[in-house]
Amino acid sequence: MGISIVITSGKGGTGKTSVLCGVASCLAAMNYRVLCLDMDIGLRNLDMVLGMTDRVLMDFSDVIYQRCSLLDAVVEHPQIKNLYLLTAPVSARASHIDRIDVMTLLGQIKREFDFCLIDSPAGIDAGFELACAGADRAIVVSTTEPSSLRDAQQAVNQLRSRRIPIHLVVNKMSKKLLRKLHTTIDDAMDTAGLPLLGIIPQDDKIPVYNGLGQPVILKERRGAAVAYYNIARRLLGQRVPLHRF
Repeated sequence: MGISIVITSGKGGTGKTSVLCGVASCLAAMNYRVLCLDMDIGLRNLDMVLGMTDRVLMDFSDVIYQRCSLLDAVVEHPQIKNLYLLTAPVSARASHIDRIDVMTLLGQIKREFDFCLIDSPAGIDAGFELACAGADRAIVVSTTEPSSLRDAQQAVNQLRSRRIPIHLVVNKMSKKLLRKLHTTIDDAMDTAGLPLLGIIPQDDKIPVYNGLGQPVILKERRGAAVAYYNIARRLLGQRVPLHRF
């Protein structure tokens, strides 16, 4: 039986989808079967970041409403073996989809895949609640900006009632930003109230690769790519030192 992990944030712009794609790609490269599940209904872009837009025919609502099977709906990445995508519908609303149906879908996914990484919409509305339904673990992605950390805390408050492990990933980190904000990683952890799973450095190449639909691990062996790999290893229970600046 696999594990489902929701990747969320309190607001947009934290790089949540990039983190999901990076970590999922690394897990797949380590020979785990990984499904990326886009739950950002109506605003999906996971297929674009993965470079799979032209391959997507079905979405998760087709599986829920039994228009096709799970394995008919998922699409394998053209370059990364063991990496799959199940996208969100473009016209439905989160409020029109039953959370029990989502939990049933996750049960099917976990029987077929080792990991299901769920891309949650930003914020804590109905879409967030649906994305978190049935998740076994949660990763909250934040930057060190005070507004991002405050919004991350709101997401944490909603998640804690589910009694699942929650971890923090600090994204887009730089020494210059730390000095400017007069803050530290410890401050970020204290504000979010979470144990730290990983630190990802600011990497100007990430938006470029996202725009090209090329997972960064196919091109780079430093910067954010290394941080994604280290986070994947920690999810597997390995002891890995945090990124040093």
